[in-house]
Amino acid sequence: MTTTAPGDLATRLRRRLADELQAGGYLRSEPRRRAVERVPREMFLGDQVYRRADTPQGTLWEPLTQAGLSPTAWIELAYQDATWVTQLDGASYGRGIIQGAPTSSSTLPGLVVRMLEDLDVRDEHNVLEVGTGSGYSTALLCERLGDSHVTAIEVGTDVAAKARAALTSAGYAPALFTGDGLGGCADRGPFDRIIATCSVRSVPRPWLAQATPGTRILTPMLSWLCGAGLLALEVTGTGTAHGHFLPGTVSFMPARPHAAPPLTRFPPREGESRAAVHGAGLLDDWMGCFLAGLAAPWAQHARLLGNETPAADVVVDQASHSYAWLGRESTDWTVCQHGPARLWDQIEHAYDTWRHVGQPPQEKFTLQITPRAQTVHLDAQSWALPAT
Repeated sequence: MTTTAPGDLATRLRRRLADELQAGGYLRSEPRRRAVERVPREMFLGDQVYRRADTPQGTLWEPLTQAGLSPTAWIELAYQDATWVTQLDGASYGRGIIQGAPTSSSTLPGLVVRMLEDLDVRDEHNVLEVGTGSGYSTALLCERLGDSHVTAIEVGTDVAAKARAALTSAGYAPALFTGDGLGGCADRGPFDRIIATCSVRSVPRPWLAQATPGTRILTPMLSWLCGAGLLALEVTGTGTAHGHFLPGTVSFMPARPHAAPPLTRFPPREGESRAAVHGAGLLDDWMGCFLAGLAAPWAQHARLLGNETPAADVVVDQASHSYAWLGRESTDWTVCQHGPARLWDQIEHAYDTWRHVGQPPQEKFTLQITPRAQTVHLDAQSWALPAT
């Protein structure tokens, strides 16, 4: 029987991955293809990843270790166009599966490459990457631009150390920093391109301050109501920029300072009650969540399931002590609202506005940034992003 050395297999799988990404429209340039064919993704997975398992108990995670798989199986895993979670927060172990919240991952190559193509990097550009993660996307940037043009910053100490070790082992030496990437890296600026691999609720002002007119910023956005999108911006002046959301359903983990605080308690079911025009299913829909996050940027959503009481949904703005309870009576929905903000009224208004103008895709939404505000626009309607 003929066997294949792992190195030979990895080379073939990188070429196959590049073919798949090019056929799928994610890989659109020859320099990026060369990078995909050269960067060894298996070196950026550490020695263990986690595979998602949807169970009656919720989402759990199955560990897959390099030691527990054959060398061939580990390399084949690395070159799947899949996201592999590399770190869990609050993990508890038992029976081979783990409960925990993902805090770092190696994002699926198709999305990584698509974002780097959307970033539109040119020769000699100085690039800031916020969220080094596993280091794989950092390595792709180094292949395209050279180490001296790449700066990456990661908030997680352990994640940053592993990425540094992987990049060094793979032969890359970008400028790496451990810290809060929302503050950028002024000592290495100004930057021609800024890309984030974590989600923000609004664009951090330091990124704008460390850019020059014409700088392109690419960042995922994520509201506390799970409304997500990928934003492309062009800096136009001091503290100013404009841009729009890009096609596709793109979602990343939130930057830690932009993550929603825990819901410490649920409010009583009291307040003004009326028939709801739209039910809680609106918050299960991609565009519904996006619009809800624009309309109620400080609100969070919880779905409560009880053995003796009907399921109910609550939308809570803890800062203003406002909330909306949604419940179903037969086939109809009712909403009970309390507080200075009528949260469900705001959400329904945003959703109906979108429907009235023809339910346009997310890329029709634009963002305008001035030194005073960040505002999302759709035709004549606008929503202010939260100041963070």
